[in-house]
Parts: sequence; structure tokens; C-alpha cells
Amino acid sequence: MTPGHGSTVDGVLRRSARRTPARVAVEYRDRTWTYGELDTAVSRAASVLLDEGLSPGDRVAAYGHNSDAYLIAFLACARAGLVHVPVNQNLTGDDLAYILRQSGSGLVLTDPALAARLPGASRTLSLRDTDDSLLARLAAAPAYDGPEPAAEDLVQLLYTSGTTALPKGAMMTHRALVHEYLSAITALDLGAGDRPVHALPMYHSAQTHVFLLPYLAVGATNIVLDAPDGDRLLDLVEAGRVDSLFAPPTVWIGLANRADFATRDLTGLRKAYYGASIMPVPVLERLRARLPDLALYNCFGQSEIGPLAAVLGPDEHEGRMGSCGRPVLFVDARVVDEDGKDVPDGTPGEVVYRSPQLCDGYWDAPEETRAAFRDGWFHSGDLAVRGADGYFTIVDRVKDVINSGGVLVASRQVEDALYTHDAVAEAAVIGLPDERWIEAVTAVVVPRAEVTEDELIAHARAELAAFKAPKRVRFVDALPRNASGKILKRELRDRFTAS
Repeated sequence: MTPGHGSTVDGVLRRSARRTPARVAVEYRDRTWTYGELDTAVSRAASVLLDEGLSPGDRVAAYGHNSDAYLIAFLACARAGLVHVPVNQNLTGDDLAYILRQSGSGLVLTDPALAARLPGASRTLSLRDTDDSLLARLAAAPAYDGPEPAAEDLVQLLYTSGTTALPKGAMMTHRALVHEYLSAITALDLGAGDRPVHALPMYHSAQTHVFLLPYLAVGATNIVLDAPDGDRLLDLVEAGRVDSLFAPPTVWIGLANRADFATRDLTGLRKAYYGASIMPVPVLERLRARLPDLALYNCFGQSEIGPLAAVLGPDEHEGRMGSCGRPVLFVDARVVDEDGKDVPDGTPGEVVYRSPQLCDGYWDAPEETRAAFRDGWFHSGDLAVRGADGYFTIVDRVKDVINSGGVLVASRQVEDALYTHDAVAEAAVIGLPDERWIEAVTAVVVPRAEVTEDELIAHARAELAAFKAPKRVRFVDALPRNASGKILKRELRDRFTAS
């Protein structure tokens, strides 16, 4: 292997394997991997991927559920110089086909149960559960001994949607993600003695890059679950096997609303991390009342920055329950007006970032890249207020993106689907507060003919992935607009939130 400086994503694992080769790194179902075994598996998986005819720089899509094989495949891509493209396993049809086509992925790593959803021309390799899967081929594969990727090389395309229907692939380098891992370790107090569980989808940058990879960097033992099952999570905590959990507010709300939440022995849970969408303050207060010694961390950011940008630590919550905290180690943040000039503390403005964690732009999207990166700063699209004490509070989004259960939904795409129904004259899609989803995708429709709420929801579900379809529909005679004809979505939010 060509000597290098080791500032690579797979180098994170390699160093931990050298320090503590016999320590358990990952547990998944009935399989356990020590750090030494995991490192060897990654090297062999890198050889398997290259044997598929791939070359460094080629894109490899990952369309699968959580598993040890999913993690091994990502690290193997990093080691072999391939560009990993995580794809939401709930996407189907045109949404799925677009990401595969736009990224130029030459191979799709998938689960057998999901393979039938892929476009017919897709070249696939099963991650697990078949005799010729990536996991099954490890035993006979040689260890990878090729050149080490450079820190500036791309390692992942993180697709993120804005207000348009088409998602953008944030180009993440090894160097950007390694910087983000260190930011996460320091801001979130991650240590080798922690016992974390990883239950959110690994395609989501928060679960992988804020928790799983940083925890591998420090040498912790990681339990990976297929999904955030409440019974399983509480069982693990009560058994003393887990003391650290990250989840979006929707999962914390579900746990807090369980009948047995008040009676289970959850004193072993030391660290609770939340993020991906806004946590209702009453839920925070309920968690603090039930578990007064629990250390709560609010994690805020977006895919383009790795994704962790700011953290509100456990000793910072008092009096700041609605804040997202202060920027992490490698992030410089400002709040600016439309001209890019700093606004006074306490004044809303757009958050802009400068950081080695930032992506290198959007894949094959030069216009979108130029629009987001201006004057040396990345424009986040988030509207925030910075306090005199340096703490940030997000008050709105500049763009009309709905954060439903921690997953971003582009309102424009839902609107386009609704407009294909003959009975829809006009449609505006907004997010409204919801006890379960935090923001429920809501369609406000001006009908041109008789149509019911159920009919429109069913129509949207036939056009879109289920999580993008409206949870509810409201009918109006006309949509509010400004003088230039732009729909005033804030008025709609205010009106239907109050109703």
C-alpha cells in the first residue's frame, strides 16, 4: 500500500483496529465483529468491489437496511477509493431512478428484499442473505493492498433535497468527514467506555457520521439495530447493554408516550441525543422529569456540513430549551442579511458556514453550487437568531422544506404530484406541527371539481414515496399571494396551525 497520512474515513477504523484489535467493535443480530475482524472484513470487501470491475472514483449506490454488511460496504468503498452513495431505502420509482442516474452509480449494493424496486438496468450486488453476497464472499477474498485514497478525494455523495423536486448530491471528501468526526467526538463527549446503540437508518448522515463512525474512531462497542424498535431499545437499556442513544424527536416522543416508560428501569441511560428536527420543549421537560440525571444533547446541522454544525450540551439546556447551541469545533457560523452582511445579535438572518467539514459542492450541479457557496461562505437556507452569548436559535427555513420525522420533504415535489390530479386547481404544501411527525406534510388545495381528502392522499401515495405523501389535506377557495404572485405559505401555516 502506498504510504499516506491516514486522514481518510477508513483510516478511522484502521487506527482503532491497531489500538484495540480484540475489542468488540460492532454487534448486529447474532454476529459480532472485533475491531481487528472488522478491519480485515473491510479490506476484503474492498477487493470484492474492485473485482466487480469498479475503479477508484466510481460511484457505488447503497440501497439497503441497517446491517453490519452495510457498514462494511461503506468502509470498503472508502478504502478502495470508491464514492459511496447512500440512498433512502424508502425511495421507489422515479425518485430512486433519478439518484442512481444522476450520481452515475455503476453498482447498487442492496438487500434481496429491495432489489425488485430497482430500475431494470441496474447492476446489483447483494449485501447479505445470499450465497454470492458481499458478506458471503469475504472469506475467499484477498485483503486490499492498493493505494490509499487522498484526503481530498471524494468518499460520499449525500443527497439532500431543497425546494425543488430534484435532490442534490453533496460531495463529501475524506478530509471533510474526518474533521466532522472530531467535531462530533468533542462536542458530544463520545468515549470508548460508552455503550451506544444505532437504530436510525444508516443512509441518514446523522446516524452514520455523527455517531457510528465517531464511535468507531474512539473504540467503543456499537450495537446496530434494524430499526428503532421501542421494545428492543428499552430492553437493551434495562439490561445494561446500552447507555447512549441518538434518535429524532419522533422516536423520543414515542418512547415517552409508552405506558411502561414510567415503570421501566431506565437509570442506565446516561446520554440522550436528539436532532434531525425540532424537539418540542414539553417532551424535553418530560424526559428531564423522568430521568433527571440524563445528559441531553441537541444536535443540529445539515448534510452539506457532514452534518453536525452546532450542539446544545447537557449543561446548556437550562433557559435555552429552544436553542440549537453553539457551533462545533471546526465550524464557523454567522447570521447574515440578503447582502451577506452580519445582522445584529437577536435579529433573524440566514445562517452561513465556513468549515473544513463542508462539502465541495453539489455533484454535476454547478449552478446550484454557485448559488449555495458565495463570498467564501456556504448559505444554509436556515433562518436563525444568534444571541449575544453565541447561542443560535433556528426560527424558520428560508426554503420551503418540510422536516417530517427527521426526513426532509421538498414541498414542490408533492405539489407537482397533486397537480396531476384532474380535480386540483391549485396546491400549496406546508409543514404543520404534529405530535408524532413534528411537522406533518399538509396539502392546501383549491379544488376544481369534487374530490375528497382520502382520494388526494391516495393519489399522492401512488406518485411518491409514502413518507412524502400528505398526512392531511385542507381545502380553500383561494391561496394567499403577494403582489408578485408568490404564494404566502407562512400565512397558510399560521391559519391552519391556529385552526
